[in-house]
Parts: sequence; C-alpha cells; structure tokens
Amino acid sequence: MILNARLQTEQSAPDATPILFIHGLFGSLDNLGALARGVRDARPTLQVDVRNHGLSARSTVMDYPAMAQDMLDTLDAHDIARADVVGHSMGGKIAMALSAIAPDRLGKLVMIDIAPVDYQTRRHDEIFAGIRAVSAAGLTRRSEAAEVMRQYVTEEGVIQFILKSFAEGEWRFNVPVLWDNYSRISGWEAVPPAPHPALFIRGGDSPYLDNQYRDALLHQFPQAHAHVISGAGHWVHAEKPDAVLRAVRRFFNL
Repeated sequence: MILNARLQTEQSAPDATPILFIHGLFGSLDNLGALARGVRDARPTLQVDVRNHGLSARSTVMDYPAMAQDMLDTLDAHDIARADVVGHSMGGKIAMALSAIAPDRLGKLVMIDIAPVDYQTRRHDEIFAGIRAVSAAGLTRRSEAAEVMRQYVTEEGVIQFILKSFAEGEWRFNVPVLWDNYSRISGWEAVPPAPHPALFIRGGDSPYLDNQYRDALLHQFPQAHAHVISGAGHWVHAEKPDAVLRAVRRFFNL
C-alpha cells in the first residue's frame, strides 16, 4: 500500500539520505512535524499517514509486517533507495519491523518511547471510550468533542492530540479496525537482531521503555543506545520537542 505522504527536499543537499517519520496510534503525518522541520536544513524528510490513519487508505489488516511493507512501498513510490527512520510508539515498532524485511534499505533508526515487546496491557481503553462517546453524540466542533473526551481522559494534552484527527464530525483514523487489532498493535513478534545503529528515546515518566525491557531491546538491537528525557511522558516529542530534536540531530550527526 502506498501511503499518503509529504516529501520535503528543497532545503537539503540533493544527495543527503532522507529521514522517514512514522507517527503512532491515533496520529497523522503532522504529529512529528516539529522534528521533521528541525532536520530539514540537512536532510530531505518524508512524513507518512500510517494505514487506517489520516488520509491513507483503510484496511482490515493492521499488523506490523503489513505496515512495514507499506513503508517500503511508499519509499519505492518516492524513489528513495535508502532512508533513516524516526518512529514514535506504534511508528517505532513499524520501523523495527521494516528493519527486518528490508535491512539494506535503512541506515540509522530512532524509536521514541517504545520497546520491541508485547506489552500485554490495554493502555488506551479510556481513549476509545471517549472517541465512541464523541461519535455517538453526533458532534462536529472540536470544542464540544473536547468536553465529552474530558469525561474519559484526564490528560489535556492527550485530548488535544486525539482531536487533531477530528474534522467536521469524523475521525481520520479507522476506529473499528484499531479497536479490533489493538492486541496486534500493542503486541510484538520478535524479529532477527538488526545490524542498524539505533537510538531509543524514553520519556522519563513513561512506562513504555522500562528497564525490564532492556534485555529484549538489546537482543533485537545490539547497537542500541538509550536517551532519557526527564519530566516527560509517552508523548515526549510533544512535551519536550527541543530536547528530542537535539537528541535526534546529535544521533544523525546533523
């Protein structure tokens, strides 16, 4: 599947390696926009809407091999032979899966607040409940939708993030498919150890990159390094964008 994407090349050297940016669950290609803009002086950037998100096509299939193949198809469609990758949460797992199916197409990988593990934890049921309540109420304005969401979700930043994909009374992600495939999204099937240099950025207050996952992470990414950003949770790139950007630029030698 070729995804809806935004390729920006005008500010960078023509032969520079592009960076592919992959958002997380409930997101869109704009979610990592601050990071993309922050490296565009040195590299071309490709931001994508993952399948069942944004303006990309819908599908009942929502597993990591399929989503990784989407990335490969989209790179091919833009004549990109090799790329570095930045992925947040689900997007980080897509990057990991891509490293397994096309290792020669990738350079360096940045995974933001995600580990290569099956979490076996449902962390988003309240968000799904809020989303369904907004739909059931037939609302069209974001301000009204936010009031409903606050009955289910306490973090205002999360509410505003979710509502970026709410337009004219419609969600720009495929709610039924995401719900039906949630165990696949939060899960993980181990891939062969990857040869790529990898940076795992952790929000200091987030449980997603807890030390209990260290062995699994290093097994699959022996060249991995970690960078912890204190005072931030799972959406660390939104809470501390400057700190994340500095870490990304340093890792890519920009």
